[in-house]
Amino acid sequence: MEKNKNELRIERIFDAPRDIVWQGWTDPEMVKKWWGPKDFTAPEVTIDFREGGKYLYCMRGKAGPDAPERDYWSGGMFQDIVPMEKIVLSDYFTDEKGNQVSATYYGMDAKMPMEMTVKVTFEDHETDKTKLTLYYPDRGDMNEEESEGMRQGWNQSLDKFADTVK
Repeated sequence: MEKNKNELRIERIFDAPRDIVWQGWTDPEMVKKWWGPKDFTAPEVTIDFREGGKYLYCMRGKAGPDAPERDYWSGGMFQDIVPMEKIVLSDYFTDEKGNQVSATYYGMDAKMPMEMTVKVTFEDHETDKTKLTLYYPDRGDMNEEESEGMRQGWNQSLDKFADTVK
């Protein structure tokens, strides 16, 4: 099977049981501790965790070393939930009120899709560890810099996540 060049797949093993890793994705207070790349915070996180429910996250950080702090909002809707196994959701940029906006609203490339689907799976791994797979099947026509930034951002967020679920 040929790999889609526009997909993003990240697999990580966390030194925590599956119920704690699951909680890290579904409890707003836990999400606040890890959401966003290194040096970013998540001052606001709301989650209506049910199929058809929405989420809205604020990520606060600097766009560059000399830039002022800025809030970056994202949101989406939970499409499929299999407790302790899988979360499928839509993901898109929003303003602070949750209205969907283009990536250009935050100074990013116009080729970034308006909305992407994300699948997160949770599997037991060895004793008291969890394998998490984060999968975007199609990132559209994102340029290489945006694609690499997305991968880096997720890996930095997941590094923070590992500390959160210890």
